[in-house]
Amino acid sequence: MKFNNSPIGIFDSGLGGLTVFKEIRKILPFEDLIYFGDTARVPYGNKSKETIIKYSSEILGFLTDKGIKIAIVACNTSSSWALDYLRKISPVPVFGVIEPGAQKAVEVSLNISGRKIIAVIGTSATVKSGAYSKTIKEKAALLYGVKKSEKVNISNTDFNGFNENLEIIEKSCPLFVPLVEEGFLNEEITKNVIKYYLASVIKEKPACLVLGCTHYPILKDFIEKEIGDDTEIIDSGVETARSVKNYLEEFGMLKSGTESGNEIFFVSDDSERFKELGGKFLGRPIDNVYVVNFS
Repeated sequence: MKFNNSPIGIFDSGLGGLTVFKEIRKILPFEDLIYFGDTARVPYGNKSKETIIKYSSEILGFLTDKGIKIAIVACNTSSSWALDYLRKISPVPVFGVIEPGAQKAVEVSLNISGRKIIAVIGTSATVKSGAYSKTIKEKAALLYGVKKSEKVNISNTDFNGFNENLEIIEKSCPLFVPLVEEGFLNEEITKNVIKYYLASVIKEKPACLVLGCTHYPILKDFIEKEIGDDTEIIDSGVETARSVKNYLEEFGMLKSGTESGNEIFFVSDDSERFKELGGKFLGRPIDNVYVVNFS
């Protein structure tokens, strides 16, 4: 079998990565997809860096054993803490979800004159890592012609006034993931929690709000209603799907043929619950779900 006909591997701490899976399927309808949701150990957002790297490495190993051609870390927490390590040990290219979202945030902000405010909401671990702030500033540097190889103090370089006017707000929203995982998608408690977390962000009137967790697009309608029309919502899953498609096209790795791609799902616990809630994420029934236990 040709390498370009090998499947794409996607993993997350639980259900949230299905929002990335959905965007990948939308933009790459012919690709075969393998998804792993670590439902036995969700959430990752309150775990240590070492634990997150350990879990992520186990899942990556499982997926590469399945013969994938690329891996997508559809989890912002894993992308924050484990991505560099995974890229070192992986035999296939590994994509995270932070870089595409950060790139889009910078592009949006470039069109704003004066004070540029980028807001990011995510898990406690993602916010603690500072990954979005660091990556947004790196993306700004690249847009202004600074090469990755050049040793530049990203925080103190002006980039023609961009950094001088740039402010990044990162807000942890630790209750969003359990609310989504429990299926509380239309409950009043969820709307109240969103209102509570976003109150301080709304006061700053950001140009854009990055959904820094793959669970959060499930709450996008409520978040948009709360934050208002003047703030652009950036879905990292959408931006990641575009980046992956561009990469596969550039390197000739798109699957040949015109038949709809196959799908298979693995979880570390409770396949029936995954089918039930996962179907709500994708808007259609989920089949082919299997339980895998890591010793």
